[in-house]
Amino acid sequence: MTEPVLQIIVGSTRKGRVGRAVADWFRGSAEAFGAFKVEFTDLAELNLPFMDEPNHPRLRQYENAHTKEWSAIVDRSDAFVFVTPEYNHSFSAPLKNALDYLHHEWHHKPAGFVSYGGISGGTRAVQGLRQVVSTLKMVPVLEAVNIPFVWQLPVEDGVLRPNQISETAAADMLAELAKLTGALRAMRLSAA
Repeated sequence: MTEPVLQIIVGSTRKGRVGRAVADWFRGSAEAFGAFKVEFTDLAELNLPFMDEPNHPRLRQYENAHTKEWSAIVDRSDAFVFVTPEYNHSFSAPLKNALDYLHHEWHHKPAGFVSYGGISGGTRAVQGLRQVVSTLKMVPVLEAVNIPFVWQLPVEDGVLRPNQISETAAADMLAELAKLTGALRAMRLSAA
């Protein structure tokens, strides 16, 4: 069996965002963890337009090249970590749009969350995301990384340097993702 693919998805596309620095830090943690082949999708670079497919995603009758590319990325992934800011007690519109583009590709795959923001550390965004990913038949893990007052943390060479609490939370979440990835991947393969 090949090494499972962990797809890290950067959910903010705003200019001046801190999300890329947060995601770059988490990527390093995921690579050091060693249980996954780590891939990285920055929604700002993917640049999906607002949902423009004429058919419902459950039909998988995609017409646009950008949708087919996004489908291939999600389809080959075994687990996900969504790196999200909190906007008005929720997650970003580009992240919701990226989730809504597809349907079957998300099924029976675990999801973890790295959130950041002010005093809540993005926890309210994660609560909203849990509902959405569950509806897509994903399995959200309980463990998460929540970074409050993210702008107060040092950034060196474009990479955030969080505290030990965030490092420990990342390791705990990755361990849980690894367990679920193995179980859900076996289930998907036996169903196929």
